[in-house]
Parts: sequence; structure tokens; C-alpha cells
Amino acid sequence: EYIPFLAHWSWPLERECPLGPSGAFIRHHGNSANGDPPSGRLGQLFRSVSATEAIRQHRKNLTEWFIRLPREERQFGPTFALDTVHVDPVIRESTPDELLRPAAELALEHQPPSAGLPPLALSQLFDPDACGRRVQTVVLYGTVGTGKSTLVRKMVLDWCHGKLPAFELLIPFSCEDLSSLGPAPASLWRLVAQRYTPLKEILPLMATAGSRLLFVLHGLERLNLDFQLAGTGLCSDPKELVAPAAIVVNLLRKYMLPDASILVTTRPSAIGCIPSKYVGRYGEICGFSDTNLQKLYFQLRLNQPDCGHRPGGADVSATMAQRESLVQMLSRNLEGHHQITAACFLPSYCWLVCATLHFLSTPSPAGQTLTSIYTSFLRLNFSGEMLGSSASSKMSLMAYAARTMGKLAYEGVSSRKTYFSEEDVRGCLEAGIKTEEEFQLLHVFRRDALRFFLAPCVEPGRPGTFVFTVPAMQEYLAALYIVLGLRKTTLQRVGKEVAELVGRVGEDVSVVLGIVAKLLPLRALPLLFNLLKVVPKVFGRMVGKSRESVAQAMVLEMFREEDYHNADVLDQMGASILGVEGPRRHPDEPPEDEVFELFPMFMGGLLSAHNRAVLAQLGCPIKNLDALENAQAIKKKLVKMGRQVLPPSELLDHLFFHYEFQNQRFSAEVLSSLRQLNLTGVRMSPLKCTVVATVLGSGKHALDEVNLASCQLDPAGLRTLMPVLLRARKLGLQLNSLGPEACRDLRDLLLHDQCQVTTLRLSNNPITAEGAALLVEGLAGNTSLTHLSLLHTGLGDEGLELLAAQLGRNQGLQELNVAYNGAGDAAALALAKAAREHPSLELLQLYFNELSAEGCQLLRDLGATAEGGARVVVSLTEGTAVSDYWSVILSEIQRNLNSWDRGRVRRHLELLLRDLETSRGATLNPWRKAQLLRVEGEVRALLEQLGGPGS
Repeated sequence: EYIPFLAHWSWPLERECPLGPSGAFIRHHGNSANGDPPSGRLGQLFRSVSATEAIRQHRKNLTEWFIRLPREERQFGPTFALDTVHVDPVIRESTPDELLRPAAELALEHQPPSAGLPPLALSQLFDPDACGRRVQTVVLYGTVGTGKSTLVRKMVLDWCHGKLPAFELLIPFSCEDLSSLGPAPASLWRLVAQRYTPLKEILPLMATAGSRLLFVLHGLERLNLDFQLAGTGLCSDPKELVAPAAIVVNLLRKYMLPDASILVTTRPSAIGCIPSKYVGRYGEICGFSDTNLQKLYFQLRLNQPDCGHRPGGADVSATMAQRESLVQMLSRNLEGHHQITAACFLPSYCWLVCATLHFLSTPSPAGQTLTSIYTSFLRLNFSGEMLGSSASSKMSLMAYAARTMGKLAYEGVSSRKTYFSEEDVRGCLEAGIKTEEEFQLLHVFRRDALRFFLAPCVEPGRPGTFVFTVPAMQEYLAALYIVLGLRKTTLQRVGKEVAELVGRVGEDVSVVLGIVAKLLPLRALPLLFNLLKVVPKVFGRMVGKSRESVAQAMVLEMFREEDYHNADVLDQMGASILGVEGPRRHPDEPPEDEVFELFPMFMGGLLSAHNRAVLAQLGCPIKNLDALENAQAIKKKLVKMGRQVLPPSELLDHLFFHYEFQNQRFSAEVLSSLRQLNLTGVRMSPLKCTVVATVLGSGKHALDEVNLASCQLDPAGLRTLMPVLLRARKLGLQLNSLGPEACRDLRDLLLHDQCQVTTLRLSNNPITAEGAALLVEGLAGNTSLTHLSLLHTGLGDEGLELLAAQLGRNQGLQELNVAYNGAGDAAALALAKAAREHPSLELLQLYFNELSAEGCQLLRDLGATAEGGARVVVSLTEGTAVSDYWSVILSEIQRNLNSWDRGRVRRHLELLLRDLETSRGATLNPWRKAQLLRVEGEVRALLEQLGGPGS
């Protein structure tokens, strides 16, 4: 029976996310999920057996609810518990004089603590004041995101664990719940009994509990409180039926239960609704004003040991070293007093940073996107939050932020700036304000939420400017401003009003004139007025043109040529959080052009069904028809622009847009023309592998080439990308440090009945003989593969002998490259003989192996004596002529010159140079001599690059 009331506590759980997003974490050891209520005496009041049992059951009920995690917290691991370890936010005691002082115009600057008023701990809130007077009523206030709900949850759980011995009974009330009752009369005892059934038997004892009874009133701004006697009469009887707001007023007046203790939480704009004479202490929740608190928060969050485990036992968690590296880089960035330090002043943004890093560094749950993280973050902080408490002035706080902050964000994106002057901010906040009620809403927004979105710029050389708290929030709000249809030109605003007016008037006039025309010869007049009906259609086309222009702007932002050499958008996101290693740009240097590549990603993400549903909860609904028309306009532009060949990082950004959009049909239509997936050099993190697999894995058409060279792929990444690899004809996996473990996945790929791979390049991977044994199993059952490159894969003699023994089991291979594998004469000769007997093999490359002069001669003789079979390439020459494959060999060497062992490469190049010189001396053909001299020049140029003798 306590669940219906406590369900209303889900809004602080999910909006300001106690101990989570808005959350400050307060140190507490022990898990309340398994904690038993404290034993021993409960005090002098509740000593009877029935009272003791009622209190015990009440503690148990509160504990079971307040330890529940919102969905967004479950991503941090199955054993993650918010009450295991906490970090205290700073609570600064303030005075009524400070509260009466006029606030700054933009209310963005954080006021330093007053002298003589040290920060308060949670256990000190009800200590006597400076004059020694007992404190009965404490008001804690803070802007959105500072952690008010966290403190409520912490106090409740502490009491449940017996850590607040000053109070024998704690009763929390959600003011949102009380406001939902409206003016319907109820008594205090009825409210308690309905919501906390175990306390029904001890209601008579509560009247005499005195200060050992604590009421917690959370979110007082939800109630319209009137302390004037004419508005709210006096009531001292807890059994008397009055409006819930009247009960709260009389509790605060100390007219009802005058000795009870009361803790109130509220936003700054509602502090004045309680006369200061009824308040014993004011406390401002200042968040993490100390950088050390921010560091501690990140260490506790990011060092969860099992935050990457998935159902079914699959371990995809980051290693301890990787987690420590993330924490260290983040700590260094915080120590540098960068803008992120100012952002993490709000505990909620600390949560956002952790959630974003977790998203970027571990495989994401199905359906989770960057846009959904930001949308959920706003839901955790703004769900149910309203501006104004009266019925006439109520407005969703998030809708107001989208209209004002979204306008500022979009103007910044369109003019490519991230720094805003006070005039810029005021212009967007005050645009279109005409009435006193609108000014009042603006005042409330400034005091309660402006600091959540904007922060003073801390970079040198930019005094008096403001930035969005985190850079990505600007792009998110700009995208939200667009998809909500809040951006309207003057022509659109005026045209809509005129169209509606003309459409209504035209219908009425046409009817009247139609009747008159039957009596008078004025049949032409109705035709003229029928033309008025066309006006709304013309306006509809104008709106359609507007959507196309927005789509055009979004696509152009996504495919800007100036950004072609940037890192992909996910790496940019990580760098903005963790910082960039190396020297920082000097303040006097010209600033680089701002990049807004997340803006189109967020636009796509906000059009997804899941995010639209969450935005509707926030009071920002996006109509299905508008979403469909926007999606169609975007698709039209993407199909045109998507046919061009993009650099690897930009191609990944394009795929990430589709991942954010979460619409497989849309992506399949737009990407149907994609035939080459070139992601060379892109660091394929688990998230990026998930992005590529999700977007392209369900496609039907084959991919001519998938190039994943130098992508830092690991076996887990290969498994994630398997649906895409099965569609590839040419597959490049060079320079990825893929070892024997990855060869198991490659074997499964080759044996899959849907495998279409014809060319597989595995050069420069430590495959070794162990991996070769797995690859030959795949070759034996594969019918599609024709070209296989195992260049510089550490096979050695054992690996080549394995290939020689098993090569005959494959009937389709045409070309095999095992160059630079450290193999000797015997293994190379055995493989060459197997290649000559192979029915389809045409070319075997063995250069740069540890072959003696005699071994090279035996291989040449083998090629000269046998008819048919594979050609064996061991050098740049064939007899006294240049090999047909000399350019292929030298280009391969040039490409890998910096990654191979320079000493070994120099030795092999010198052997090739001597071989060329010998062949040139043995021929009299001037044409062959000229070809040999040309190749010698190429080899000498490579030797000079290595620092060896070029002549």
C-alpha cells in the first residue's frame, strides 16, 4: 500500500537522479539492499512491541523503494549500488539577508561562501544555530542539477540504517504528490496512514513525538502556499480535514505539531514563499565546487569492476588498466582548470560525463544512442518540472528551455560560434516577452535553470562571455529547436496567420456569394473567392520548402569538406571530455574554425521514436507527421550527397547518423548505393563496431570492398562486425594486431555458408603458426576465397609447412602471399611444390623470407622445370629479366617501410640490389639492362629512406 505514494518519488529518482545525475554522492559504507534496520532501543516514545514492529516495517518499506535504480543507472553494471559509496556535495549555510539581495542579471556566477559560515554536513543541519537556539525547520535550495533529491534520498536511507539517532520517525512527502490531490480535503493523519500503512497504529503517539519526528517535504515549489490568514486558516488538529497545502502551511507555521522537525527542499525561485520567521536555517546546495570531489565521483563511477558484463556470461568489460587510464586522463583535464571543470560543478553533469565515457568505451546496450543519453539526462533533471505553480502560468520547464536556450544554441551553430556575450543571452531570453506573466516566468527560469545550461567561460582572453555547460549540449539544443519547429522565418509566421484568416473568411464569403449569385448575375464572384482557398495550400508548400532548407543545412554540415581531415565525431567527443594530450594552443593564436558535426547526428536521433516519446514526457512533443516530413526531406538530400566518396572518418560519421536515427528502413534506402566501406585508420572501438554492424548488418546487397586496415581491431570487434564481413567481397584487415584468437573468428567467417569474401588481406598481423592452423581449417571448407595475403604474419617454417600440408584441401585459391615470414629453404620449397600441384593457384609470393642463394635457385629451377601450376616469386628478377611483379613488391615494401624492422628490411633490400646487379651483368639485351637499372634506382631510393647506402 505504500507503493502508490512512493511511485511519485520516481520523478526525483529519474529527473535529478539522486546519487546519480544530479547527484552528489555522500559517503556511506554498506549496501542498504541487504542492510537490516538497526536493532536496539528506538527511544522512549515507541518502546511497545507494536510500535517497534511498525517502525521496523516502515524502515524496511522506505529502504526497498529508495534503493531502486532508474533505468539509466543500470548501464553501470548489475551490482552497481548507489548507496555503496557516496560523495558529499557542498552545502553552504546562507542567511536571509543573502536571499533578499538582488540576484545578478544572468544569475550565472557562483557566489563564494560567506566568511564565518563553513560548509554544512548532512548530520549538522539541525544543530543549534550561532545563538544556541534549536533549529526545527531547515530549507535546502539549489538550482536544477545540484542534487536536492540526492540529499533527500541520502537522509532517508541514513535514517533507515539508524544513522540519524536524533529522529525516531521520519516521514517523507513529495510535494508533487500533494499538489496532485488539489483542494480535496484531507487530514495529516489520513495522508500518513494512506501512504505509510505500518504507521497507522502509532498515529496517536506521533502527536507527542516532538522534535524526534522529522517531516521531509521535497520539491516545495510544486505547491501554492499562502501564509496569510485570509488565504489559509489556522489548523492545529492533525485529524482535521483541510487542503494538503493548508496542512503544509500550518506545519511550517508551527501551529500543527509545533515541536516536529521539518526539512524542506526547493528551487531558489520558491524560497520566498516561506516567511523567513518560520525558517531556522537556510542551506544552499552548491554541488561539487571542489575539484577533488569531482575526481572522487569519477573514480567511483568509472572503476566499477563489472560495468561491462552482459547477460549470458559474456565479458566485454574494459580492463582495469583501461579504466584507470580514463580516470587519469579525466583527472588531468580537471586539474588543467578547463571548461569541463566548470561544467562538473553541477553533479548532474558529472553523471553525464560518466555516462558518455561509458557509452564511448564499452559496447552499448541495444537501442542506446548518444541522443538517447542526452534525452534521458534531461528527463532525469526536468521530468515533471514546471515554470510557475498556478494553473494559468504553468509551463514545462524543458519546453521553455527549448524555446530560449534552443534559439541561442541554433544561432551559435548557424554563425559557427560557441562563445556568447551577455547581450546575446539576454536577446534570446527576452525575445517576444510582452506581459508581466512572461517576465515572471523568465525570472523563475533565470534563477532555477539558467546555470544548468550556461556557464561563465574560463578560458583566458574571453572575460564576460558564456558557453554552454558542455559543448555537445549546444548542438543538442540547436537540433531540438529545429525538430520542434520553433525556428520560423518572419514570412512563415506572418504567412501562417494570413493563410488561416484568409482560409476562414474565404469559405464564409464563398457560401454567401454562392447564394446571392443564384439571384443576381454575379457568377464570376464565387470563382474569385474560391481562389482564397488556395492560400493554405500555398502556405503548406512554403513550410515544405522550409523543411527542405533545414535538411539541406543539416546535410551540408555533415559533409563539409573543411571537416574531411578531422577525427570522427566519436573521437572528437572523447577528446572534448578527456582533453587532448600535448601542448595547448596559445591564446594569441588565431582560433580554429568551430566544428558542429554532432548537430546533424542529434537531429537524426531526436526524430527516432524512442526519443520522441521521452520528449513528449518533457512537454516537448514532436508530431508524427512532422517527424515523417522531416525524415523524408533529410532522406532526399542524403541520397544525393551520399553517392560521393567520403574520407574514412566522414564515412563513419555518416553511419553514426543512421545509428542515431534508429530506422533500418530509412538507412537501407539511403545506403543502398554504398559499395565500398573504407574505414582505414579509424580507431574501431567497441561502440564504432556496434555502429557499423547495426547500420549495415541488415543490408542485403554485397559490398565490393571492406577496408579495415590500421583500425586497432580485436577479436571482439571482429565478432561484432561479422554480419558486415559476410557481405564483403574484398576484406582488408591489415595492421590490426590480430593474433591466433582472432583466427578462430576468421575461420568461422570462411566456413560460414553466406561468406562472399574473395580477397582476404591479413598482412602485418601476429598470426603465427598457431593462427595458421586455424586458417587452413577455414580454407579447407571455403569455396569463395581466391586471394589470400599473409605477408609479415610471423608464420615461420612451421606455418609454411602447415600451409603446404593442407593447401590441397582448398580448390579455389588463386593467389597466396606469404612473403616476409622468416621461413627457411625447406619450408619454402615444400610450399612451392604444393602450390605447383594445386589445381587453381596461379601465384605464390615468397620474397623477403630467410632464403639462401641455393634455396632461391632451387625455387627458380622448380618454376623453370614444371609446366603449368603457380608462379613462384622470390625476387625482383626472373633469370636475367625483371619480374612482372617488381612494382607490386616494391610498393608493398614502401607502404610498410615505417612499420617493419628496419635492419631486416635493409638486409633484404641489399640482397635484392645485388641480385639486380648480377642479372644486369649477365644480360646483353639493352632493353632488359634499362629495366634493371630503373628497378635498381627504386631499390636504392628505399635504402636511402632507411639510412642505408644508396649506391
